[in-house]
Amino acid sequence: MAPRSGRTSKRSGDGGGDAAPTTPPSTDPHRAPAAQSAEASLPATTGWLLRGKDGRLTAYAATPGGVLRWTETRAGGPAWSGPEPLPLAGLLPYVSVARSAEGFVHLLGVRDRQRPEGDVERDLVHAVQYQTGRPLRDWQSVGNPHGKDRGKGARIGMPSAVLDATGSMHLFVRNANGGLSAKHQSPTGRWQPWGGANATDTTLTGETSAAVTDRGAIDILVPAGGGTVRWLRGTPDAKLERAEEEPAAAVAHATVTAERTGTGALTRFWRDADDSTVRAWRPGTEPASLGGPGTGPLALLRTPVDGYDCTILAGRGPDGRLQVAAYPTEDEKAGLNWTPTGEPCAGAPALALDGTGRVVLACLGLDGALRVTRQKDETGLALEAWRRV
Repeated sequence: MAPRSGRTSKRSGDGGGDAAPTTPPSTDPHRAPAAQSAEASLPATTGWLLRGKDGRLTAYAATPGGVLRWTETRAGGPAWSGPEPLPLAGLLPYVSVARSAEGFVHLLGVRDRQRPEGDVERDLVHAVQYQTGRPLRDWQSVGNPHGKDRGKGARIGMPSAVLDATGSMHLFVRNANGGLSAKHQSPTGRWQPWGGANATDTTLTGETSAAVTDRGAIDILVPAGGGTVRWLRGTPDAKLERAEEEPAAAVAHATVTAERTGTGALTRFWRDADDSTVRAWRPGTEPASLGGPGTGPLALLRTPVDGYDCTILAGRGPDGRLQVAAYPTEDEKAGLNWTPTGEPCAGAPALALDGTGRVVLACLGLDGALRVTRQKDETGLALEAWRRV
């Protein structure tokens, strides 16, 4: 059986002397306001640590008025440059990040602009980074599903973005009417008109979570009251269709994430609304309990560990420290152990493979600085001491 995450424990920088010292919250404008974002009403997001075509990792943190970016100076680290500010006036501290097969990184955010009349105009904004460490292209507005109705526009949810096989973006957002709004690009990059779908038997109450299978199908899952609603888009230009299977589960707000775990298959993970423990679900199964109570969404990574196909999970525990676990992919019955690591962090963590194939776990400290730990060059999933960037 694959090694469980318990093998990360005392060797992985989890509460021993190798954790970075706690520092007071920073007033540096080039640090993320992490201590504030941990308690903010906007949802935390994961997926913000990405590897470029040259093997270097880049981390992105949304802040009020812009994004901060850290970039590895060489593939495999350990040195980083940054944080580099990528400003945009009015940007909320939320960003959905997606990477194309060519290595293009797409950022989707939400902007509020004060109008002369005294109210606020909210729109979704999109920008692209074409090469690791290179300048971000100008932010472009992609509008709001409610058009000029600024009252309704201010009540939309936070968007989820994915890229299809052509590299075109698809965005999904809960609208002010409790339905799903959607917008996507054509292969030429031109944005198509707003569309979407209504859940005729319920009202959406949570944030959208979109994911793409290895066969190119887009799968959207949204909490709705005490349950969930799910849609599928089988091809990039297809209409959204209500899925036949939807997990009967009470999902904690803004905690749904997904990982490709088989041919055409996604496994969805979320926190239970009642006890904040982790659930895993695939169509044809009942949601499986994985323990690990905590807050916020789970960072996910599917990768071999000691030759076994494993799924690695990381999330914030009840005390704000990260917890890490791993288990054989799609074998929830095998069980898993949650191992605490590092010091309290803000927001949600991120997982990625670096340019040498090692697992990298990253988070934002309460001082707003990036924290990174990397898999040791040995068997198992032991992690190095945490580094403050």
